Amino acid sequence: MPTTLEDRPSTLTPSPVAEDDGVVRAQAIKQIERRRRFWLDTIVSAIGMALLVMVWAMSEYHNAGGWPTQGFSQSSGIPDVWNLWIVYPFIAWVLFVAARAYAVFVRKPISEREIEREIERQKGP
Repeated sequence: MPTTLEDRPSTLTPSPVAEDDGVVRAQAIKQIERRRRFWLDTIVSAIGMALLVMVWAMSEYHNAGGWPTQGFSQSSGIPDVWNLWIVYPFIAWVLFVAARAYAVFVRKPISEREIEREIERQKGP
């Protein structure tokens, strides 16, 4: 029978199973936060992109003297022709959102198994 506090089993020491559950829970919370942040950032950047498209449309409407009845071009100032520069920031935005989506939804967190394999690889034969 334990006679001192030091001899008694501690009820505050987490078991290995509880530690694993805590790690898994922390990773799950972190992933939920990453997903929420992704959607918030995507919505905010989409609003910014929509504002940029409106600025582009107003400036091109003014520069071309109206709607693009003669189509689109890479040069500015041609009557009834709009410059297509808006395509470049839009493509960059889509690529950025796709890369973030990959990082958030596809890429998995580093596992203990991967860490052990990398340590063994670095040790060499």
